Amino acid sequence: MELMIQGQSLHYYEAGQGYPIVLLHGWGANSQAFTGIIQHLQKSFTVYALDLPGFGQSPAPADIWGTEEYAKCVAEFMKQKGIEKPILLGHSFGGRLCLHLGSWDIPRKIILVDAAGLKPKRSWQYYIKVYSYKMAKRLFMLPVLKNYRQVVLDRFTKNTGSSDYQAAQGVMRPIFVKVVNEDLIDLLPKIKAPTLLIWGDQDQETPLSFARTMEKKIPDAGLVVFPGAGHFSYLDRPNDFAVIINDFLKQERGKEHA
Repeated sequence: MELMIQGQSLHYYEAGQGYPIVLLHGWGANSQAFTGIIQHLQKSFTVYALDLPGFGQSPAPADIWGTEEYAKCVAEFMKQKGIEKPILLGHSFGGRLCLHLGSWDIPRKIILVDAAGLKPKRSWQYYIKVYSYKMAKRLFMLPVLKNYRQVVLDRFTKNTGSSDYQAAQGVMRPIFVKVVNEDLIDLLPKIKAPTLLIWGDQDQETPLSFARTMEKKIPDAGLVVFPGAGHFSYLDRPNDFAVIINDFLKQERGKEHA
């Protein structure tokens, strides 16, 4: 299905019947990443799984968005669909959007799965890469070197940039840079909705320390850790994941739209 959000085409999948739950995927993924979760939840809920702009079948934004713009797009989607006080489930990048939406008092409940949104502690090697890149950009602005600028910078990013950055195309590259440099820690105390944190203790992308901080700063939050699971804990431990969210959502199960 498709919906126009302020000139932005947004593709989404809708299934089931009951209380609304909106699924927000991670960076580089799309709604299909939640296939197993959709099949489980659609028995008791109306499930909406979005292809966020720039992913899946939804075209990229025309401008350089940050997480706030993405969250506003999701909020407008819910408004157009008549979805009030939904349950939100966000994985990784999708978790960033849940933090914004939660701080605006939009959801009834939130499930954050290996969520991003906090700035990690950086090693000295990281800062060497960053400052080396910035120096190279300035150096190759000199007229004598300007013709070689793009070739050198492309080679630099190929050797030092993350796989997500390298895979991003067009406007999605500056969007990625903007997103990963945002620190949303100040939003955490503003979230009123009961929040369930589910994490893999082997998550190397959004480490368990993120979960500990979120649990501490979100007023009504609880954390479940899956031993041996990684960044996609819901795929690594699907049965345990289903049991945990069933318990968290038992009050909404089978209910009609809010």
